[in-house]
Amino acid sequence: MIKATVNNQIIEIDFSDSSGSSASINGVSFSMDFISKGSASSVIRAHKVYKLEMISFDRDEKSCVVKVNNQELQISVADKYDQLLKQLGMDSLTSKKVNEVKAPMPGLVLKVLVSPGQEIAKGDGLFVLEAMKMENIIKSPVAAVVQSVEVESGNVVEKNQVLVRFN
Repeated sequence: MIKATVNNQIIEIDFSDSSGSSASINGVSFSMDFISKGSASSVIRAHKVYKLEMISFDRDEKSCVVKVNNQELQISVADKYDQLLKQLGMDSLTSKKVNEVKAPMPGLVLKVLVSPGQEIAKGDGLFVLEAMKMENIIKSPVAAVVQSVEVESGNVVEKNQVLVRFN
């Protein structure tokens, strides 16, 4: 059984066959047909056609954004192994807790892109740091909330100096 979270609603999916065309969702059985032509995919269920388009996919987080008939759905999936690890309290072993971001090199802070209390996503820009006549965008390694910004525009920083702290 797979537990999927679709736009913050948890559903349980149990596939009846290896093709994935027969399954039950929250105990209700159904069947469907898949059609793929190039990059376009469709699902036919109960005489209705649903056009599918993959917007983004994150293998590590087991999540994706799928557009179904022009409506975007945020989906995350947990298989039986993910569920077992969660039951045993071992689900966070692979996630890395980052409390701060340090300067990767000495340089000049040209621009601060975040402020305390701001929610940021993994990969969001935090600072623009000039080093060796090049501008470098320092990005967040995790999704977090900014607790404090330790530098200002115009500050000269040393390698490994703390730039920002997260909650």
